[in-house]
Amino acid sequence: MRNQDVEVIIGHSGMGTGLHAASLYTPKSVSKDGNTIEISVRGRWVRAPALEINRQIFVITGSWIKSATVHDEEWLETELINPEACVNQLREQGSELRPDLFSFTQKVSATVPRHTFPMEWDSLAAIRITTWQNWWEQLPRETRKNVRRSEKRGVKIACEDFSDELVGEILQIQNECSVRQGRLYQHYGKSFDQVKRDHSGFAERSDFICARFENELIGFLKLVDRGDVASIMQLNSQVAHYDKRPANALLAKAVEICETKGISYLTYGRFNYGNKDDSGLRDFKIRNGFENVLVPRYYVPLTPWGKICVKARLYRGLHQILPSSVIKAGVNIRAKWYSFRAIERTTLVESTQDAKRNSSGLPRSGRQTCNTSNRWSASNLTSQKSPTQPVGSK
Repeated sequence: MRNQDVEVIIGHSGMGTGLHAASLYTPKSVSKDGNTIEISVRGRWVRAPALEINRQIFVITGSWIKSATVHDEEWLETELINPEACVNQLREQGSELRPDLFSFTQKVSATVPRHTFPMEWDSLAAIRITTWQNWWEQLPRETRKNVRRSEKRGVKIACEDFSDELVGEILQIQNECSVRQGRLYQHYGKSFDQVKRDHSGFAERSDFICARFENELIGFLKLVDRGDVASIMQLNSQVAHYDKRPANALLAKAVEICETKGISYLTYGRFNYGNKDDSGLRDFKIRNGFENVLVPRYYVPLTPWGKICVKARLYRGLHQILPSSVIKAGVNIRAKWYSFRAIERTTLVESTQDAKRNSSGLPRSGRQTCNTSNRWSASNLTSQKSPTQPVGSK
């Protein structure tokens, strides 16, 4: 089972079934220190062991199962070159850095297995892009209505440059709610510098699609260009403006951009989350034209213990092992517990922010979060099927 949950999202959010070393917000320019590299784990930056082989960085995560993955694999423009040679060099590493298994995948545009290594199927949410009109005509009537509703209610959609001003507005969206989709929102309460660092990754080949209402940022979508594939790194919107359906309008713009650039696939993290058969996020993806695309993910044993793990499939997470009824019960319990903690967490964060404002001589913001308002109480949020990305998309 997964011994360290390194998010890939929204995420989300992971895109694969095994361990992943890159997160939704990992910058392309990595900071190496000896044999370690900084990665984002559940929204927090930590250092992890790393190896560089053939100009490719591999991150090693886990304790009882040490797994190597390609750094930022789900955001790269190309697949791993010559995996056989990489496997041989990984096996030759010293005992301190030698992983037990190595996991890698193919792009969504390559669904036929190319290698003979042990593999499983990754379930990805993807739209096959032909034309915007073709995508539009296949949408449910309700989804098309939501896109039109967004425009009629005054929402403006446009691409914007990544700037400090935009970072500040994204910060406000992330600090609106401490609970999203029944779980603590890991990016709630972050500082400006933390948010800027999170979202600066791959900025040179990303589109920041923004939804504004009366010049206020009420939603954004970060779209990473990967050649013939474009991947949604994050889709987030204000719960207070949910009635304007900014998420639907943002996705419509993303499909339009893909058509303009000649991109073949638009991906948005996973489609199926193991044995979890009740997901508001998956329902949202289906309503917006995403389909289940199965892509090979390989698990290559590198040590005797790795052979046992691959044969017994011990790399799988609990959501792939437990029955759906148990997962559903656990999710409901977690949602209620997080709703209880949300008010305390929100109060703590706002007290810290107000203390900083007072020390700077600035007035209190008076911001009302969805956890303290009558309409968007913490308990109410757990039952809302909001289209925001809970982790990342993945």
